[in-house]
Amino acid sequence: MGPLDKMPDRDIRLDACRGIALWFVFINHIPGNICSWLTLSHYGFSDTSEVFMFVSGLTCTMAYGHVFRSAGTWATICHTVRRSWEIYSAFLLLTLCLVVTVHWMDADLADETNVAIVLQKPGEALSRAAILQYRPVNTDVLPTFVLFHLLFAPWLLLLLRWPNATLALSALLYGLVQTYGWNLRGWPTNDWYFNPFAWQFLVTIGGWWAVVGRGRLAPFVMSRPAIMLSAAYLIWSLAVTMSWIDPALELAVPQFMKGWIYPIDKSDLDPLRLLHFLALAVCVANIVPAHWAALRSRALLGAVRCGENSLEVYCVGVLLSVAAYFLLRTASDDVLAQIMVSGMGIALLTVVATVLTRTTDLAASRMRLL
Repeated sequence: MGPLDKMPDRDIRLDACRGIALWFVFINHIPGNICSWLTLSHYGFSDTSEVFMFVSGLTCTMAYGHVFRSAGTWATICHTVRRSWEIYSAFLLLTLCLVVTVHWMDADLADETNVAIVLQKPGEALSRAAILQYRPVNTDVLPTFVLFHLLFAPWLLLLLRWPNATLALSALLYGLVQTYGWNLRGWPTNDWYFNPFAWQFLVTIGGWWAVVGRGRLAPFVMSRPAIMLSAAYLIWSLAVTMSWIDPALELAVPQFMKGWIYPIDKSDLDPLRLLHFLALAVCVANIVPAHWAALRSRALLGAVRCGENSLEVYCVGVLLSVAAYFLLRTASDDVLAQIMVSGMGIALLTVVATVLTRTTDLAASRMRLL
């Protein structure tokens, strides 16, 4: 029995986690939003970005793995390249929509959304966007996914044939990035915010878990020592992040440790962020069973639908966050307004995802009839 035969079927928890992560991303994309305290970003080193990357690595490995098993190598390459093209097209369209939205709503937002350069140098900015060097605010993750999907087929073949060696090579590249700071250049300044050389490690961990990791490490992940270690790390991480707000908690980070742990860099996926996510994943895996009935309840169905249509929901969420920020700036930015705008945004994202799912199902049924 090969690794493809052992690969698990799609886990509804993954879509639910990705959907909730998309809700959190939308909330966090609204500057100064009080509802951001409901998300992961204030309670530990990692945030929804790690959730998104890991889940994407896991689900893509399962999806493309099944394509490889049923249709072969070339079909897998075609699927991955087509998905890369879809993300690339979505990124360019989102960039144009952001420029138009900001220009139409409030030109004062141009600097905050990083589209002022497009209004000043449209030709050069759009050409840089076409080669993934220029990225407006909150679109940084899409170019990274363009590269990941473009290279996913050969990566998957390596992972299926030599899973442990592939994970080791990925870890080596990640370690070299932490040591030498390798990254891709952006424009007009700075490197890529989601360094693909670093974040590939989390995607690889997700893929490795789908191929062989689940069968080998599941007993340890569900064990008491793993749960206790993970919980202890999460508590310490919470204390450290709270110390950034309340100086009374600075004792959580002894002076001799500050030079070792800071800065906790997101662009290069700092090891403390990686460990925090893994600890969080261990706890969630133990708390939320795979066949938990609530996952199919109406309360979480919206999250599942958003997770199933992650690209479209993410792009719509970026535009909605700009519109929400504009509304709060011009009308009212009190707590009640922030809560209402956040709730309405999540509801709209859920409606979009539900319509997309039903449209896809309807198209599939018509194809079967034909």
